[in-house]
Amino acid sequence: MPIKIHLNDMMSKRKISLNELSQKVGITLSNLSIIKNQKCRAIRLSTLAKLCEVLDCQPGDLIEYVKED
Repeated sequence: MPIKIHLNDMMSKRKISLNELSQKVGITLSNLSIIKNQKCRAIRLSTLAKLCEVLDCQPGDLIEYVKED
């Protein structure tokens, strides 16, 4: 898929664990893990907004379009 999720990188930069982020964002640990491991097929804009709020970043810091050959 040409969309890459950089949640793991941002979590490392902010020194926040999956458990802590899950509690602050208000989504289940399993759903957050699916996003983090790039297994999700979609993400709600409200979830993206909350991730950006908690991680103090922009959506472009978390999501990247990579052109496929």
